Amino acid sequence: MKAIVQKVTSAKVTVNEELISSIGRGLCVLVGITHSDTEKDVEYLSRKLLSLRLFEDANGKRWQKSVQDEKLDILCVSQFTLYHRLKGNKPDFHLAMQGDKAQQLYQTFLERLGKSYDATKIKDGKFGAYMQVHIQNDGPVTIELESPIATESKTKEADTVVNGDKNEK
Repeated sequence: MKAIVQKVTSAKVTVNEELISSIGRGLCVLVGITHSDTEKDVEYLSRKLLSLRLFEDANGKRWQKSVQDEKLDILCVSQFTLYHRLKGNKPDFHLAMQGDKAQQLYQTFLERLGKSYDATKIKDGKFGAYMQVHIQNDGPVTIELESPIATESKTKEADTVVNGDKNEK
């Protein structure tokens, strides 16, 4: 599971010019789910996201406070394109989890954030829709998070593609 986390002064998601969600100061999180992700990845990523210190303290010292410490909003947007590979100049998305299974795990991620933090502070785009994401990045600050479980799986898969399956006879 992968997240691109942006510290924002504001962010919103629209679909066909209809406002779906918006936040003020907080985090906009683009979330990618790969085919090997499980609830362990959800737990890891939600814990890291809520603990990530991207905000300044009362004295202006940077990197001291988390979104949770500051009681700010989080806007999550599902983005399967985070798990791409380029085939020449064309992106291939076979590493991304597909359809209902991806939607269910993404929903589990949102619920986990809500239970661990405050459900009223967790906003969402529209899963599977063609969305416009408007981000006013603050800093700019952009951080990539990836669950170690997904990273290990991707490394193994890349080794298999490069070296061939070692179990083949």
